[in-house]
Amino acid sequence: MVQTLRKPEIINMARREGVVTVDSLVDHFGVSPQTIRRDLTELADAGQLERVHGGAILPSTTVNIGYSERRELNQAKKVDIARLCAKQIPNDCSVFLNIGTTTEAVAIELLRHQGLLVVTNNMNIANILSANTEVEVIVTGGNLRRSDGGLVGDFAKATIQQLRFDYAVIGCSALREDGDILDFDVQEVGVSKTIIHQSEKVLLASDSSKFERKAPARIASMADVDVFITDRGLPDICAEFCRTVNTEVLFA
Repeated sequence: MVQTLRKPEIINMARREGVVTVDSLVDHFGVSPQTIRRDLTELADAGQLERVHGGAILPSTTVNIGYSERRELNQAKKVDIARLCAKQIPNDCSVFLNIGTTTEAVAIELLRHQGLLVVTNNMNIANILSANTEVEVIVTGGNLRRSDGGLVGDFAKATIQQLRFDYAVIGCSALREDGDILDFDVQEVGVSKTIIHQSEKVLLASDSSKFERKAPARIASMADVDVFITDRGLPDICAEFCRTVNTEVLFA
């Protein structure tokens, strides 16, 4: 395949998986490692990828990726994380699922549960779970964020403050090695803080590529999370912090 055709496909692969490696691209395209390294360097020089050891990732940014792209990003990993997350939630309990493509994947895995009361500020999750007559769904209301079906703002917070949840499943846009959990929308962050405060057990579902992203607004710390469900090993600093604050880490 000529370079002009390889480059767009490399970018699409990075959007789906979050990271591309030289070895995987060599196998996919049937070209030499030197050819792939040159492609990645040129894409990095153009600002379309960032080089990392052994491959490349999507550029770090403080501007969020579009919703449709986020749905495709690391899709297989999200499914694995969602399945493991759903296993932590028993039947016959109350659950809050917040905004995010990973929490939507969790909702799909909860379609086989029974006796759940699910509260959400995510219109997509409400639509997913409407297929299960064994699950009662409450939507918080709030300001509709048309880009992803999220409900945010003071009205959403006020609704959540009236309720208590056995479990909350939250996502995030970025993670720091020191354990900080980050997002882009300050209104969404305020809602997420309220969810955590109103929940007995907090599950954070996020793939490890979030350690390679940046976002400006702090939701909480890993110290506020009971179980962190992710796809692979954590940075050493974060792993040690989780041990110190007794946050359980599960790898899908």
